[in-house]
Amino acid sequence: VIVCEPLDGLDDSKSLSPKRREELFELICERCICAWAKVDAGEIDRLNIFRATYIAMRKAVEALETKPDFVLVDGPHPIPNMDIPQKPLVRGDKASASVAAASIVAKVIRDRIMDEYHRIFPQYGFSRHKGYATKEHIRAIREFGPSPIHRLSFKGVCGLR
Repeated sequence: VIVCEPLDGLDDSKSLSPKRREELFELICERCICAWAKVDAGEIDRLNIFRATYIAMRKAVEALETKPDFVLVDGPHPIPNMDIPQKPLVRGDKASASVAAASIVAKVIRDRIMDEYHRIFPQYGFSRHKGYATKEHIRAIREFGPSPIHRLSFKGVCGLR
């Protein structure tokens, strides 16, 4: 996310209520330059979560309609194979409005994707736990086995197959 003007209320997406995240998401999409990318479960299993996350970050930067002069990365490492100067920021959502905005966009998009998966695989309860390893989710995996969207390399899933 490229933040073009100050936005009040930006914070780590995990510390905001779902309602507040949705409000900020709409504001961010309206006032900032945004792009996002996703990597599916099969690619995460093949690469590992760390590498897949950085691939998604690079794809999101490349999808921006305006090429940034500089990229702030939420994490300890720069994005590999990118020709734009960058600075990794551990806990970047606390240090940068752009990183906080990106964390909100990512969380809202992910939650919406999980709601969509809930419509396809209602037995897993994705709309309630958003894919996190809750008791309900683990119970559903034990009962129904992993769905096509589960990461089979995730220790909570591979031990239940």
